[in-house]
Amino acid sequence: MKLSLSKSVDLGKEPISRLLWVLAVPSITSQVVNALYNMVDRMYIGHIPEVGSQALTGVGVCFPLIMIVSAFAYLFGMGGAPRASIFMGKKDNSMAEKILGTCFVSLVLISILLTIGMLLFNEPLLYLFGASENTIGYAQDYIKIYAIGTIFVQVTLGMNAFISCQGFSLISMLTVCIGAVTNIILDPIFIFLFDMGVKGAALATILSQALSAVWAVYFLCSSNSLLRIRKQNLRLRPAILFPCIALGISPFLMQGTESILVLCFNSSLLLYGGDIAVGAMTILSSVMQFAMLPLQGLTQGGQPIISYNYGAGQASRVKKAFKLQTIACMSYSTLLWALAMCVPSVFVMIFTSDPQLTEISCWAMRIYLSGVFLMGIQISCQQSFIALGNSKISSFLAVFRKIICLIPCIYILPNFFEDKVFAVFLAEPIADLIAVFTTSLLFYFEFKKILREMRKNVLS
Repeated sequence: MKLSLSKSVDLGKEPISRLLWVLAVPSITSQVVNALYNMVDRMYIGHIPEVGSQALTGVGVCFPLIMIVSAFAYLFGMGGAPRASIFMGKKDNSMAEKILGTCFVSLVLISILLTIGMLLFNEPLLYLFGASENTIGYAQDYIKIYAIGTIFVQVTLGMNAFISCQGFSLISMLTVCIGAVTNIILDPIFIFLFDMGVKGAALATILSQALSAVWAVYFLCSSNSLLRIRKQNLRLRPAILFPCIALGISPFLMQGTESILVLCFNSSLLLYGGDIAVGAMTILSSVMQFAMLPLQGLTQGGQPIISYNYGAGQASRVKKAFKLQTIACMSYSTLLWALAMCVPSVFVMIFTSDPQLTEISCWAMRIYLSGVFLMGIQISCQQSFIALGNSKISSFLAVFRKIICLIPCIYILPNFFEDKVFAVFLAEPIADLIAVFTTSLLFYFEFKKILREMRKNVLS
């Protein structure tokens, strides 16, 4: 069956393998293209004559603040969208639309607060996240302009989750592609032609995000959408909002704690290795962010299938969807690991042509990504908890890997190694190993319990 751009798929009846393919491919494309907003900025900035390396490091320390903005979009968007899918599975589209309206208002309000906060406190925050006297100017030039476009980032990411949860995978992909293509075109014009440097990169980003936001809202207000933004639903309802926040805590923590991690990594690397080590971390975090996006796209493609069929009580379809999703995630993460180990320079040279920065980044990547082949299991299980509405375990796992495992390792391991910089990068794969073992064990027992209860409800 050929799909038009505005046609949804039947999440309760079509074959699982086809659904995962139809939903995951556009979702992966969306994730990858969305990353190009920051990736393209860094690619161009890193090649600015004479000051490229320092400018790249300056923009890199803005990354934690950008992650905080994205985290709040995930709190309401990825918290509300799975609940909307579950209610759609129960044939209660009225409640699903109330969730959509409540989350939209929440995104607008939090955008205002975030914009004010970043404009007022950007300097101390940037120093906190690893800026130095050499890089603070570049960091402030970027973040002050980016802050003005916070509302566009929030609406694009948050509302696009509600487009995806209805099965409109192509529309979801276009939401991101419209902005990303615009950004790719505007970046060299503003950075080089108009000689605006990092200010031009930030301006190109927010203008591009504005286009994506307008597209997403227009679609959700149109008759083509199964769930529509309606005036009567545009108000805060605590009874509707709080369960969305509870479910969104996990993706919020997964994204938001990236800021804490960057603070920990950058402060330690600045101490042991100076600006060059922080620059390498900027490249590694960019590669890691980009490399993880197909995994997020796969699980976001699987989320509507799992959530809808969970709401509809179809245990066999839930089980099959998780199995296929996990196999795909494991295959990708293994391929990524092989590339990182064999040809790290392919990734590094995208961001810099500086010989010294290239050398340390290639060396660090083999350490930093040595456990990435395990992440397919981690991401699939963790995101499936969200799709099943299990906010408690998904939130715990988000905190466990980064806060309980990784951060202590960053500070403890240098005490046991002569090469302190090596020890800091080694923290990542050790935390991955511990987290995957814990997540797999929890999911095994909890998933069996969920399937057993679903079958029991069908029989009764």
